[in-house]
Amino acid sequence: MLLSSTPRGARLARLLAVDTLRSWGLPHERASHVVAELAANAATHGRLPGRSFRLTLYVIGTRLRIEVTDTRGDRLPEPQVTDAGAESGRGLLLVEALADRWGVTEERFPRKTVWAELGLSSPEPESPCSGVGGG
Repeated sequence: MLLSSTPRGARLARLLAVDTLRSWGLPHERASHVVAELAANAATHGRLPGRSFRLTLYVIGTRLRIEVTDTRGDRLPEPQVTDAGAESGRGLLLVEALADRWGVTEERFPRKTVWAELGLSSPEPESPCSGVGGG
């Protein structure tokens, strides 16, 4: 999915990821937080005017791989050590805590892909009510 490098594009990335994972019958709680952080970083730190970022989700065996590609290959992400009062700077620490592993792949300049892998548990049980039309 190509998304605008804006806060709205980052929010849309999370919503689309949750929708996709639900349609695949896969758990989405941890993944939605990881997507939110990686997409927010792409929209904030990987932004170039007029350029979008790409969200890719796929399953490899029992792992979900989340990839966010932006056009700021000159800015590689690093977890930050922030003071207790800081309002930002903890996104990659959250990704590190939620993902089984994560990293950065430098691609053909000027792109980079920040990726995270999460182990998949068994599918979420179907709810008896679809949520459409009450119930």
